[in-house]
Amino acid sequence: MWPAPVSWGQCRQRPEEGGRSMGSQPAGIQKLCDRVASSTLLDDRRDAVRALKSLSKKYRLEVGSQAMDHLIQVLQTDRSDSEIIGYALDTLYNVISNDLEEEEQEENSQKQVDDLGSRFTEVFIKQSENITLLLTLLEEFDFHVRWPGVKLLTSLLKQQGPQLQQIILVSPMGVSRLMDLLADSREVIRNDGVLLLQQLTKSNAAIQKIVAFENAFERLLDIITEEGNSDGGIVVEDCLLLLQNLLKNNNSNQNFFKEGSYIQRMKPWFEVGDDNCGWSAQKVTNLHLMLQLVRVLVSPTNPPGATSSCQKAMSNCGLLQQLCTILMATGVPADILTETINTVSEVIRGCQMNQDYFASVYAPSNPPRPAIVVLLMSMVNERQPFVLRCAVLYCFQCFLYKNQKGQGEIVSTLLPSTIDATGNSVSAGQLLCGGLFSTDSLSNWCAAVALAHALQENAILKEQLLRVQLATSIGNPPVSLLQQCTNILSQGSKVQTRVGLLMLLCTWLSSCPIAVTHFLHNPANIPFLTGQIAENLGEEEHLVQGLSALLLGISIYYNDNSLENYSKEKLKQLIEKRIGKENFIEKLGFISKHELYSRAGQKPQPSFSSPDHMMFDHEFTKLVKELEGVITKAIYKSSEEDKKEEEVKKTLEQHDNIVTHYKQVIREQDQQLEELKQQVNSLKSQNEQLQATLTQQVSQIQQHKDQYNLLKVQLGKDTQHNSSHSDTLQMNGIQPEEISKLREEVKEWKNKHDLLQGQLREKDSVIEKLEFLERNKMLRIQVQSQSTEISKLHTEKQELLQQMVILLSFCFCDYCQNEVKALSEEKAALKQQLDSSSSTVAILQDEKSKLQQEVAESKKEQDDLLVLLADQDQKIVKLKSTLKELGEPGTQGAGEHHSSAPGTDLRELLALW
Repeated sequence: MWPAPVSWGQCRQRPEEGGRSMGSQPAGIQKLCDRVASSTLLDDRRDAVRALKSLSKKYRLEVGSQAMDHLIQVLQTDRSDSEIIGYALDTLYNVISNDLEEEEQEENSQKQVDDLGSRFTEVFIKQSENITLLLTLLEEFDFHVRWPGVKLLTSLLKQQGPQLQQIILVSPMGVSRLMDLLADSREVIRNDGVLLLQQLTKSNAAIQKIVAFENAFERLLDIITEEGNSDGGIVVEDCLLLLQNLLKNNNSNQNFFKEGSYIQRMKPWFEVGDDNCGWSAQKVTNLHLMLQLVRVLVSPTNPPGATSSCQKAMSNCGLLQQLCTILMATGVPADILTETINTVSEVIRGCQMNQDYFASVYAPSNPPRPAIVVLLMSMVNERQPFVLRCAVLYCFQCFLYKNQKGQGEIVSTLLPSTIDATGNSVSAGQLLCGGLFSTDSLSNWCAAVALAHALQENAILKEQLLRVQLATSIGNPPVSLLQQCTNILSQGSKVQTRVGLLMLLCTWLSSCPIAVTHFLHNPANIPFLTGQIAENLGEEEHLVQGLSALLLGISIYYNDNSLENYSKEKLKQLIEKRIGKENFIEKLGFISKHELYSRAGQKPQPSFSSPDHMMFDHEFTKLVKELEGVITKAIYKSSEEDKKEEEVKKTLEQHDNIVTHYKQVIREQDQQLEELKQQVNSLKSQNEQLQATLTQQVSQIQQHKDQYNLLKVQLGKDTQHNSSHSDTLQMNGIQPEEISKLREEVKEWKNKHDLLQGQLREKDSVIEKLEFLERNKMLRIQVQSQSTEISKLHTEKQELLQQMVILLSFCFCDYCQNEVKALSEEKAALKQQLDSSSSTVAILQDEKSKLQQEVAESKKEQDDLLVLLADQDQKIVKLKSTLKELGEPGTQGAGEHHSSAPGTDLRELLALW
C-alpha cells in the first residue's frame, strides 16, 4: 500500500495492479512523477517508480517524456536502495529499448519505434554524467542493479553507438568496468555482458584494442570451452561474434592473438566424429562462425606478413590438418562443407608449406584420390550447388597462387608423357579439359579460369601447354588445346563460355611470344576477332567484343614478327582498315567499364549472386589493368617507334636472358653448394664416429698392452732375461759358476740397499715428528703469553667501568634530585592556577546562561509586541478606508494621525526595550 494524501487515494492499489489500472489514464503518469519528485518517504518513491515501470512498456512516449529526469534523479540520490534503483533502470530500459513485444509492434510501425528509442537515447546521453553514473552502478554486485544496468547500456549502444563509444572511451576505467562483467559468476549477467561488449566494440579500433588487452581473448575462449565448443548453445555464438569484432580488420589485435598462442586453442573446435548426421542448427551456426574466425586471421586483405605467420601457426598446431579432415569427412552439412573449403583456401593461399601439405591430402575413397581431384570433380559437376562450385574454384586458385610447383604438377597431367594410358585414374588435367568442353557453360567458365591460374606468371608452362593434343573424334587427327579453344570460340556458344575461353587465351598469350605465334598460325583466328570487334552488337555482347579486342591487342604487343603476314605493322593496318583505331580503343574500354568487372576486382574470392553474373576473375582484372594502357599505346605507335621499341626489347631480352642464365648458374651453384654442405656434414658426422671408435680402440689396445706386460712379468720375464744373458756371457768367455756368484752378490747388495732405504725412511719420520713437536711447543708458548695479556686487559677494563659507574651515579642523583624538586614546585603552581581558572569558568558559564535566558525572553516579548502592533496597524488602515468611503471630514488627517501613531508608539517601545 502506498501512504498518500486524499488526492492520491484514488490511485492507491497494490503495486502490481497500479500500473494496469492507471494504464487507461495516462494523466496519472504526471501524478506518479510528482510523487517520485516530492515524496520524502523512500517507500512512496519506490512504489511510484514501480508503477512507472509497469506503465513504461505501453506508454513509452508519456513515461519517457515526463519521468526521465525524475528517474535519473532517483539513480543519483537513492543509490543506497537497490530495489528502487533496479525499478528505475528497468523503466529507462523499457522506454529506450526498441525490443517490443509482437503485439506492440502491430500497434506501432517499426520506423516510429526506432525514432522513439533514438530520441530518448539522445536525451539520456546529452549529459555525459548520466553514462558515468550508469558505469558506476554497474560496479554494484546486487543482481537487481547490475543486470538492468547492463541491459540499459546495451540498448543505448544499439541506438547511438558512436556517440556512446566516445563517452565510454574518455571515462576513467570505463572499458575495464565493463570487462569485469565477463568474470561474473552469474551466467545471465555474464552472457548479457558479452552482448554489451559486442555493441561496444563495433567499428571502433581503439576500444577493440583496450578490450583485447584487458584479457578478453583468454576469457572468451574459456567461456567457449566451458560451454562445449561447437556443441555449445547461443552463448558460444555470442562469444564468437565478439571475437570477430575484436579481430576483423584490426592488425594489432590479430598479432596479439597469434603471439598469445590463442590459435592453438582453436584446434579442438573442429574435431568431428565419424557420424556427422543430425547436427543441430546451433552447432551449424557455431561451426560456421568458427570457420569465419579462422578466415579473419588469414584474410587476403590483411598485411602479407601477418597472414603468413598465422598460416604457419595453423599448420604447426595441426589446425590445417583438422580442417582437411572435415573436408574429406562424410555427412557434413553442405553449408559447413562450403565454408570449410573457403577456409582451407585462405589458409593455404600463398604459403608453400601449406600448399604442399594440401597436395598430399587424399580422400578416403577406393582407390584413394588426391583431395584436389575430388574437389575438381565437384566443380565440373553441374548437379552440385552453385556456392559449392565457387568455393572449389577458389580453393584451386589459392592452391596455385604463387605456387609454381603446384602449377607444374597440374599442367604435367595434361602432357602426353604423363597421361595414364590405362585410364584407371582420373587426373586434374583430364577433369579440367572435360569441364572446358562440357555442354554446361558454368563448367566451361570454371575450367577455363582454373586452367588460366595454372599458367599465371609462368612462361615455361605456357610453352609446355602448347604440346597438349586432344582427340576430338574417332578417325580425325588430334588438334592442339589452343586450336580447340579457338574452334569452340568461333562456334557461337553461350556468352559465359566465350568469356571464359577468351580470358584463358588472353592469360595464355600474354608475355609468351611463342604462344602468340601459334595462335596466329591459324588463319581463321584474326578474321574472327576483327569480325567480332567491328560488328555493332547488343549490350550483352559488349564483354565478348572487349575481350576480343584485348586478345587482338595482346597478339600485337607480344608479337615477335616471326610471321610476315601477321607482323605488328600489318595487324595495326588491319585494325585501322577494318575497325578503326578509335573504335578499337572504345571496344577495349568495354571491359573496365562493366559493373561485373568492378565487383570482381574487389576481392580474390569468387562471389556471385547468381551463375549469370559469373563473368570475371579477380586475377584477370589485374591483367587487364596492366595491359589496357600498353595496348592503347602500341596501337598508336608508328613503325619506326615499333622498330626502336623492338630493338630495346631485344636488348632487354638479351639482358634478361643473361640475368636468367646467371640466375640459373647461381641456382645450380647454390644447389651444388647445398649438396656439398650436406656431404661435408655427413663426412663430419662419419669422422666424429670414426674418431670415437679410434679412441675406444686405442684405449682397448693400451689395456691389452698393460695386461700383456703384467703377464709377461709374472710368467718368467727374469728367466728369459737370464737365459739370454747367460748365452751372451758364455759367448764372451764367462763361466756359469761366476754368473751364479755374481747373482748372489747382486742379491746381497740389493738386500742391503733395501735395508738402508728402510732405515732412511724411519729417520725421516722421526725428524718430521720432532719438527712437528717443536712447532707445537712454540705455538703453545705464544698462546700462553697472549692469554696473559688478554686477562690483564680484561681486569683493567672492569676497574675502569666500576669507576665510571660510581661517578655517573653521584652526578645523576644530584641532578635528578634538583630536577624533581623544581618539577614538584611547578606542578603545585599549575594546579593552583587550574583551580582558580575552573572556578572562573564556572562563574562565567552561569552568567552566560542567565544572559541567554534573558535574551530569549526579551526576544519573545519583542515578537509578541511586534505582532500586536502589526494587528493594530492593520485595524487603523481598515478604519481609514471605511471613513474614506463614508466621506467623513477630517478623515485624511485622522488617518494620518492614526497611521503615524503606531509608528511613534513602536519607536518609543523599542527605545524603552
